[in-house]
Amino acid sequence: MLSTFRLSLIAAVALLVTGCANNSPTLGSKNISYGDTKAVETVTNEFGSTDLQMIAESMTRSLAQSGTLQGRPVVQVYDVKNKTSEYIDTREITTSIKTQLMKSGTARFASDNTDMQSQVDQLKLQNQSGLYKPSTVSKTGNMVAAKYRLEGSISSIVKRSSDYKDVFYKFSLQLIDVESGIAEWMDEKEIRKTTER
Repeated sequence: MLSTFRLSLIAAVALLVTGCANNSPTLGSKNISYGDTKAVETVTNEFGSTDLQMIAESMTRSLAQSGTLQGRPVVQVYDVKNKTSEYIDTREITTSIKTQLMKSGTARFASDNTDMQSQVDQLKLQNQSGLYKPSTVSKTGNMVAAKYRLEGSISSIVKRSSDYKDVFYKFSLQLIDVESGIAEWMDEKEIRKTTER
């Protein structure tokens, strides 16, 4: 027969094991949950995550299939111009397009217009500060110039009535040869969102 001490020890170990097996507690509100990032988002008729994903996928597919980017040329990306009346983080659109093109192995990207100053600052720091071992310093004058620049815009037309709100978005993107100034590729993506009040 088991002694009281042994029974207490077994109970304590069982309690300890059960407590350790528990999942980590969830902090915060019970009304918040994770969702599918690819699910169609229809919370409002303003520009949203589904619109960004549709634009990036459509433009990436069109540009990759055009055959313009043979040999993985260097492309410089300019921020998309927001011509709508609402705030849209257009940098996220270009980042998504760049990421998908990079993953597909279709293009390489030069420092874009917003990152160029950081690139220049890093080269100056390495070459002029005397802080770095000379054999490891990145030399100036070796940056690779872009063959193409990628630029675009997003605009919208909003119509309202007492019963409906209709928003039409048009996203345009073009790839321009830097040397010749010729647009080598262009495409558009249109999105219409209607809300019944």
